[in-house]
Amino acid sequence: MNQFPTDWKSDIKDIPFGPLGVVAMSGCEDMGRRVCSWLEKWHSLEETQDEEFYTTTGRAHDSFLIRTQCPRFGTGEGKGVIKDTVRGYDIYIIVDVCAHNVTYKMYGQEVPMSPDDHFQDLKRIIGAIAGKAKRINVIMPMLYESRQHRRTSRESLDCAMALHELVNMGVDNIITFDAHDPRVANAIPFNGFESIMPTYQMLKALCRNVKDLQIDKNHLMFVSPDEGAMQRNIYYASVLSLDLGMSYKRRDYTTIVNGRNPIVAHEYLGASVEGKDVIVVDDMISSGDSVIELAKELKSRKANRIIAMSTFGFFTNGIELFNQDYQDGLIYRVVTTNATYLRPELKEAEWYVEADISKYMAALIATLNHDRSIHELLQPLKRIQNLIRNYKEEQTRDGIRFV
Repeated sequence: MNQFPTDWKSDIKDIPFGPLGVVAMSGCEDMGRRVCSWLEKWHSLEETQDEEFYTTTGRAHDSFLIRTQCPRFGTGEGKGVIKDTVRGYDIYIIVDVCAHNVTYKMYGQEVPMSPDDHFQDLKRIIGAIAGKAKRINVIMPMLYESRQHRRTSRESLDCAMALHELVNMGVDNIITFDAHDPRVANAIPFNGFESIMPTYQMLKALCRNVKDLQIDKNHLMFVSPDEGAMQRNIYYASVLSLDLGMSYKRRDYTTIVNGRNPIVAHEYLGASVEGKDVIVVDDMISSGDSVIELAKELKSRKANRIIAMSTFGFFTNGIELFNQDYQDGLIYRVVTTNATYLRPELKEAEWYVEADISKYMAALIATLNHDRSIHELLQPLKRIQNLIRNYKEEQTRDGIRFV
């Protein structure tokens, strides 16, 4: 029988907000299982170093996972169904609005779920909870409509409208990863909104895959793909004490192709990249055209290896172009998290590196379930410093020699 930590009752802050329940929406089943696996390890106190993440299920459950379903009628209309009790629970709903691998039948045709479909199913499950849960939290790694976060002409503000919908339905906290523009939190100033940066997880995945990075100013630097990604790259460069450059995208604002203004040229600003490995960090790789064009520009300036790091890897046009550019020596590695659906062929690509965020997500859930501060989880500076120190010690142990 599991026992509470000996000092569990000594601090009122250690009392959970409510029994913990995790809902994994369609397309998030694997992430839900991974997250609950960590929660169950901490629940059984298997890993004593993570005792602060101890939490508990409700009396009616032997698992943290709450069973749900969103069946469809023949016309494509749907409904949300909850198969386990959620009364009095602290509920965390994980939803991937970009899981295009999930399909449903409409008039006999197999239809892939769009972000709109996933968001509608999320609202259905919240509606099925019907106010019985003690608290509802939504974990949406890729924030729905986050690229439509501001007005540049007479157009809709979809992200702000979606946040208002969720809050009006009773959602207390919204947790996303690397929001395209975190200032969208201003749309719901009186509710919880966190944009989490998986900086440490991506660096850890890179260090495990690439063993011969020479982390100093003479051999490695960061380059921001545009002005919007500068803050991300500044953080990496500052933490690792490396130089930083920036590529400025010149766009044709008179034309719209696939919903965006096409890039005319990349203009590089910064120190010389000649002979250096270059890491390019952005929030997402959509088609991948921007990354490829920037890699060509950096290679023309005699850069060594080009490594792209991105929170989300959508590869909307497939991965054939990246396969070819890897063979041609243009791209060396691409690191993304598993926060959203990853194509099976992507996982098998030689150049691809997956950064698992399931443990991080589980730690966030367990911490919030106890109403503790997540400040330490949001500030990974010490963990990154330990990671780099261990990485360099491992290089010394393995006798890696640099030219």
